[in-house]
Amino acid sequence: MNSITVPTEAPVPAPERAGWFARIPRADWETIGWVLAIKALLFTFGIQAVAAFTPKHGGWLEMWNNWDSTHYLRLAEHGYVAAGDGRVSLVFFPLYPWLVRLTALLARDYMLAAFIVSGFASVAAALLLRRLARCDETEAVSRNAVWFLLIFPTSFFLHIGYTESLFLALTLGCFLAARKSHWALAGVLGAGACLTRVNGLILGPALAMEVAIQYWQTRRINFRWLWLGLVPLGFLGYLWLNYEVTGDFFAFTKIMHEHWYKKFASPWFGIYDVYLRAHGMNVNEGLNELIGIILITLCTVWSWIRLRPSYSVWITFNWLLICSTAYVLSVPRYGLTLFPIFILFSQACTGRRFWFAMLTLWSVLYLALYTGRFAQGMWAF
Repeated sequence: MNSITVPTEAPVPAPERAGWFARIPRADWETIGWVLAIKALLFTFGIQAVAAFTPKHGGWLEMWNNWDSTHYLRLAEHGYVAAGDGRVSLVFFPLYPWLVRLTALLARDYMLAAFIVSGFASVAAALLLRRLARCDETEAVSRNAVWFLLIFPTSFFLHIGYTESLFLALTLGCFLAARKSHWALAGVLGAGACLTRVNGLILGPALAMEVAIQYWQTRRINFRWLWLGLVPLGFLGYLWLNYEVTGDFFAFTKIMHEHWYKKFASPWFGIYDVYLRAHGMNVNEGLNELIGIILITLCTVWSWIRLRPSYSVWITFNWLLICSTAYVLSVPRYGLTLFPIFILFSQACTGRRFWFAMLTLWSVLYLALYTGRFAQGMWAF
């Protein structure tokens, strides 16, 4: 009697069986894990820092709604206005509050929506920095660059209702798209960056340098470079928003001058003013700002020696924009979006255990200090 053979189902390869989950590289999962773990630690530390001083405090999210985040939430909920207390919020660019408003349609809470937008953007920024650094550096250097970004003393801004994570993600994505010759994508992401922060305009000269590098390498004109003309459209959109709200394309400049004492001045004037504040023992708005200026200045010079020229253009023009005002403020926070700093940190410390440990210790200690101050409602850039 012949035996009957029951057909068995052919084994499905692991990647197909697991779907998209298995196709995500291990390095990406590691990066995502770092972001989520540090995010959880910062939020936990923040509420502990507040509870250590007072038994009365806001919720886990409300305690982070300080300073600029109040403006973004107000814009997300109520939009721009030409008069009243809300008029000063016109200086804040619209892409972030628009995304928060869109997310709030599902989240049903504007503050929660802000954390969702910043949360996804922080993960994207970390992944993109690792991939952009990997274009020129070893795996170890690219991994450590992300590490130094995530523990930078002001990196808590990546996780709360501020634009740092969104702007950094758009900027890194723009550079990576340009490096991979995806010029249409670079133009769209650059326009998004310009609709998020004014220094998105600096992507123009930085990407022009990238074009010059690629032309030098190939000696050919690529007409897809014309897609970079999309970049300034984001800023033009913001100017049009000013006009629609107030009838003045440059209304935001007047508000910056009147409310935040911001007007253009030589960088030497701005730096000297910070020095005077530091000399007068103003630690938060003087000494810490001066340390931030010194750090960015050193990294700017260092970048022209060690990094790709387009990255050096990015940090150099940002240095000029940060310092070319009569009242320099928030330098340590602005430094968070200057990604060449973290690549330089990683180059200097990878393979050097002592310096890696020292830089990590410095970053973590000051990250704890500034996170605690901000959560308690005190000024922290």
